[in-house]
This record gives sequence, C-alpha cells and structure tokens, in this order.
Amino acid sequence: MKKSASSGPDRLKSIYLAGVAGRRPLIPTNGRDLERAAQQVMAPEAYAYVAGAAGRESTSRENLNAFERYRILPRMLKDVSSRDISVNLFGRRWPSPYFICPVGVLDWVRRDADLLLARAADEMGWPLLISNQASAPMESVCAAAGETPRWFQLYWSTSDELVQSFLQRAERSGCEAVVVTLDTTMLGWRCRDLDLAWLPFLRGMGIAQYSSDPVFMRLLRERAHEDDAEPVKKTINWNSIGVLARQLKRHPGSFLTNLRNGEATRAVQLFTRIYSRPSLNWDDITRLRDMTKMRIVLKGIQHPQDAKRALDAGVDAILVSNHGGRQVDGAIATLDALPAVVKAVAGRVPVLLDSGIRSGADALKALSLGASAVGIGRPYVYALALGGMAGAQELFQNLEAEFDLTLGLSGYTSVAELGPECLAPDLVSEA
Repeated sequence: MKKSASSGPDRLKSIYLAGVAGRRPLIPTNGRDLERAAQQVMAPEAYAYVAGAAGRESTSRENLNAFERYRILPRMLKDVSSRDISVNLFGRRWPSPYFICPVGVLDWVRRDADLLLARAADEMGWPLLISNQASAPMESVCAAAGETPRWFQLYWSTSDELVQSFLQRAERSGCEAVVVTLDTTMLGWRCRDLDLAWLPFLRGMGIAQYSSDPVFMRLLRERAHEDDAEPVKKTINWNSIGVLARQLKRHPGSFLTNLRNGEATRAVQLFTRIYSRPSLNWDDITRLRDMTKMRIVLKGIQHPQDAKRALDAGVDAILVSNHGGRQVDGAIATLDALPAVVKAVAGRVPVLLDSGIRSGADALKALSLGASAVGIGRPYVYALALGGMAGAQELFQNLEAEFDLTLGLSGYTSVAELGPECLAPDLVSEA
C-alpha cells in the first residue's frame, strides 16, 4: 500500500518531462474530457448506465453546479513549501482525503475491472468501498486490495438471512465497515436505461455477491419448485438468446451445466425478487449493531433530521450522498446538503460526501464545508474504460496532485486548516 500522497509539483514535473520524450498522459486530466473520451470506447448501454441519472437528470447536474457556486478565497504570502494532505479517520491515517465509491457492474467496462480497481486502490492507499453489485465476489476483491482499507456496501435484501451472510463474509474478508445504502430501496426512474430497455442485472451481470453466497444458493435450490410452478412465457429470438448466453457465462459452473439445469436464469429471477427492501426503516439500522462487529456508515443521508436520527441509532459515520443523482430527480445537491448535516452532527461522527467530486478544487470545497473525506465514483469508471488499472491509478494520482496544488496555492498546508473561511463568505452564509 502506498504510504504518501502524490505531490502536485512532482506530478506536474513528471508529466512535462514525459512530454519531452513524446509521451502524453494515458487519460485526460480534465473531468469533462475524461468522460467524453471514455464514451468513445464504452458500449452505448454501458455508458448510459454509468453516466445516466434519474428523470431529467437535474440532480446529477446540480451536484456539479453546486461546486461551481462555491468559490475558493485564496490567501497570499503564507509559507506553503511543505504540505500534508492526509486525513485521519477511524484511527487510520489515509494518504489523501479521497475514497473510492462503490459502482456496480464494472466488468461491463473492462474484464476483471473490480480486481483492477482494487489493485489500483492498494497501490495508492485509497480506501475501497466494495460494491454490493460487483462483478466479482467480495473475497476476490478484498484479496486484490491487499492492505488498503476496505468497506462493504450493503443493499439490504428482503432476506435478513442473506444480509447476515453478506455481513459475515465481509467481516471474514477484512472489511472494516459496512456502508448501508439507504436511497435505493427501489430503482429510480433512469431514462437512459429505460429508453434502451436495458438492465444489466437481468443479463446476470453485477450479481456476483449473490451467486457466490451460500445462503443465496441454498434459497435458489429451495425455491426451484416455486419457479417451476409459475411458468414464464419466453420469447425466443437472437436477443433473448444473447441474454441467456450472458447469464450462463457469468453464473458459477460450466456453461453446459448451467444450460442444462437452468440455474443461471433462476438466479437472476431470485435476485430481482429479493435484492432490495422498500420497508427498510430506522429499527433495522438499530438492530444492525447486533448483526455485525464492523463500523456502520449510512450512505444517502441528505436531511439534517435524518443525520440526528442516525446518531441516535449509534452509527459510526454518515455519508452525504444522493447516489450521483440516480434516484430522485430534483433532489438537493450533496454539497448544498452538507453544511446542515455537519451542523446537526456537531462533530460526533465523521461526515463523508460523494456525488459530484470531479477535481482537487471540488475536494477542497467539500472539506472546507465540513466533510471528513470525499468519494470518487464515475471518473474512475471512465479511467478504467480508457486505461484499465493504469488508467485508474493515473486518475488517483492526478486528483491527489491537483488537491495538493490547490491547497497550497490557496494558502494552506494541511486539511486540518480548512474551514468555511476558505470560501467566499457571502456564498457560505447563503448556504
């Protein structure tokens, strides 16, 4: 695991010196250009799934616009020759204030992408949030992650027995926290996916945590007769044959065995019935403490009253998130929600933030408004699409270097020095 963050000046020097030898960066250094370049190499369905958001996508746009509204107020003539961008969280010193958000179905972007991402995280020392909808079992991802801190994202299933199994597996794999995603008890109205009539999970993609789980597989066998009793009318054409082939390829076991026993298709059907629980409530969060020894992080908090309820439930951290705008169209931007949540928490637990971070400047603004650390999501997917593990690692280096430069050029030498006074006061007061 990498012990120190990328220095901004050193990163600039390495890029410019490589240019003398005719080598340019593997991936674009600007977030907008990175997305445009990735779109050119990604399958249309894959790009729509990653880039898309709910409804008119106004929440996704607002996440980005909020960072534009807040402006940094630099200070001059301060000695910034030595800088420290590390942060302390849960008794660990992270080399930088970034962590890696969970994104499902990464094998759609590149083969073994979950493992490549985990190795990049280990090289950089970035904490990794393992997706509930990963394309590789959590045990494989944790093994690839080496020494870097890892947490497990949980979509709370309708089967508590399956939830308990996921928690036990995460603990055995060395995960230090469970990140309960609160805002996806039902799928949002995602127009890009709907217009393509394309949901990856129906093709057996992104359900590796389930097909590798002993409880899920037992439920699959127990409910086989239930499925047989409810015949489903199937349309046979080249498209449905292709869907079946994807299911067979991704399900454990040989292609021919899966074809004979029909288990791959039934696994997809069972997943769609039990993957999320719309009845999830605060009582469930309270009893989660008795279900796991891991720290509990609630992902999806946006309202200060919910933050206070989370404290009453005894959680260890709050992640301010709107799922990258993928769930509720017209919702508040995470950066706009952050100050009220930070005020409600009053320093009792760390407050993290994701949704909208695209640069080192974005990270500085969020940290100035009280975030303890910030998460990266879509950008690393684009980097994986363009350059695999090397692309992801280069993105992480760039984000660290840009934050380091922005910190120093704004007149500060450590994350601990950041606060609301680092931003234009009229904008902060309006928030």
